[in-house]
Amino acid sequence: MNYIQADEGSRVAILIDCDNVPPEILEYALLISAQFGRATIRRGYGNQRTLADRWRDVLVSSAFSPCLQYQYASGKNTADLALALDALEALFDERADVFCLVTSDSDFAYLCRKLRERGSMVYIIGEPKTPSALRNASDQFFEWIREDGTATPVGEAGSEDAKQKAADIRGISNNKTKPQQRPISVVKAVTLLASESVDDKVHLGQLGQYLKRTDPAFSPKTYGYTGLLEMLKTYDLLAVHKESSGGWSVSVVNAKH
Repeated sequence: MNYIQADEGSRVAILIDCDNVPPEILEYALLISAQFGRATIRRGYGNQRTLADRWRDVLVSSAFSPCLQYQYASGKNTADLALALDALEALFDERADVFCLVTSDSDFAYLCRKLRERGSMVYIIGEPKTPSALRNASDQFFEWIREDGTATPVGEAGSEDAKQKAADIRGISNNKTKPQQRPISVVKAVTLLASESVDDKVHLGQLGQYLKRTDPAFSPKTYGYTGLLEMLKTYDLLAVHKESSGGWSVSVVNAKH
């Protein structure tokens, strides 16, 4: 997967919605967030039952600050509000440049949009059940699957996709060949970007970033490929080119270049 890289000196806030996700997700969240900079804020939010039961030992051993929020009325999730307010406070106090929200709750979509409007990078780490409204509100979405593949995917991801993604995370294969697909959106992206260049070509890095911006959950592995280059080579409408610099570019067949 081609990740969107932040500056190595970036300050990262990792904020976990403990009422919404299981403790097992934390290890994956730390691996993902480490690539974006230094984790200066580590907090887990939840009610008394959640933090005293499933999350207590995990948060303490990983040096997270538990943020206990009592429920003043039945059905009211005060932990969500506390997480959102702390994120905005960290933004305005300039204590974080990058926000990694660990949740599958679409209620945080508006928070993501506000953080991005202010110039912050926002990454979501969630389960397959994460609604598209939250996925698309982030700069990039990272899907976590239980190692045993028992999580029930919701939406576009099927159970076989979920198990394969879990295997990809652990670096193993489930020995099943995933059918390769060629979404037309890739051709449209190349056509648009190449038309704005002087040589009718677009570099793979630029294309990959564009595809991520239009679909934060985009990954060639979702369509049965190990990487973007392998994927592009299967298109009859596209031609890939090895540049003298060693990199790769792609153009639309029959376009001038």
